[in-house]
Amino acid sequence: MGIYDALLVLSFGGPEGPDDVMPFLENVVRGRGVPRERLLEVAEHYQSFGGVSPINQQNRDLVEALRPVAGVPVYWGNRNWHPFGEDTVRQMRADGIRKAAVFATSAFAGYSSCRQYYEDIARISVDGGPELVKMRHYGDHPGFVAAMADHTRAALERLGRDDARLVFTAHSIPVSMAETAGPSGGLYEAQLRRSAELVNQALGRTEPWDLVWQSRSGPPQVPWLEPDVCDFLRKTDARSVVLVPIGFVSDHMEVVYDLDTEARAVAAELGLPMERAATAGTHPSFVRMVRELLEEPEPVPCALTCCPPPRRRPQAAQAAQAPQAAQA
Repeated sequence: MGIYDALLVLSFGGPEGPDDVMPFLENVVRGRGVPRERLLEVAEHYQSFGGVSPINQQNRDLVEALRPVAGVPVYWGNRNWHPFGEDTVRQMRADGIRKAAVFATSAFAGYSSCRQYYEDIARISVDGGPELVKMRHYGDHPGFVAAMADHTRAALERLGRDDARLVFTAHSIPVSMAETAGPSGGLYEAQLRRSAELVNQALGRTEPWDLVWQSRSGPPQVPWLEPDVCDFLRKTDARSVVLVPIGFVSDHMEVVYDLDTEARAVAAELGLPMERAATAGTHPSFVRMVRELLEEPEPVPCALTCCPPPRRRPQAAQAAQAPQAAQA
């Protein structure tokens, strides 16, 4: 046995029925002063899918795929919905777990995608253990790259156009947050660009590719990373595109709504042939990657200056963060 005696898959969580939607969203934005009108707007996205986010089932699938290969018991907990992380950790303590690796279902730097998971670990830790150790960023891991390359290749085959433009997508964040992610700034975007280039190389392609953004929220006067994927599609001169959600590890709500619903509608309106690659999900290379991360030496925790929280102005800046449901 290695240095861990359990694995905790720590994720964002999502509603599993119509009555869950508003309580879930209130958990997401608790303490941020987000207007109820904004929550109702986002709630409609979930209600259009029967009030069920795909993320919980996809996490169940990932846990089941990990159990035969992890070599240690595998647990699952969420930040914003059942099973809550704190309940899972109490069960782990009852089971006698002493030290667990924490696999966050977000591959990159950034406040919501990294730092907030450290905050989650501090919040859900209980007296008497277990000790929880967050695993490192993994967007450049060969297992993640191989999974995304395979899914992108499949999308190209479905489209039937080898020369389609690859358009990598990730959750937009406020520019002020992006500029402070990492000791030298810009770590979130830099990691995403590195992963996109590695996927492009794995496919043996030399054609240019693009990185665009999705799922922004908040008042328009607060600048976020651009271009938005739909704006990009309206302006591109590409004859066909494959959207590659490089910033996500599962096909959850903001993938199936922002890309499969909104972006696909824009492409249809333009007569632009488009396919969307799947996320890493339970691809065998991705599952093996998690096992390999378990076998690595204990990671050095990110510095406190990495992935800092956003610089908030009263009310307006808080509303700008409402709600980021895709950082998981």
